[in-house]
Amino acid sequence: MADIQGLAVLEYHTPHFDIIRPGQFVLCAISGARIDLDDLKYWSAEFQEAYRGPLEATQSFLRHRRLNAG
Repeated sequence: MADIQGLAVLEYHTPHFDIIRPGQFVLCAISGARIDLDDLKYWSAEFQEAYRGPLEATQSFLRHRRLNAG
């Protein structure tokens, strides 16, 4: 991952995350949008990804399901 100023590195768990490298935001795994840590509500502990919202979380779930099926 590129070294972007302010980008946090997290380890995702259920139902919390640990901050590995402090920062102000993470990037959505689907859209690439910045998500302030205070606004982060959707992530996958299984895939270690953050999502901007429920739509992106669903898209990721479906993408991973397709990849695992084929």
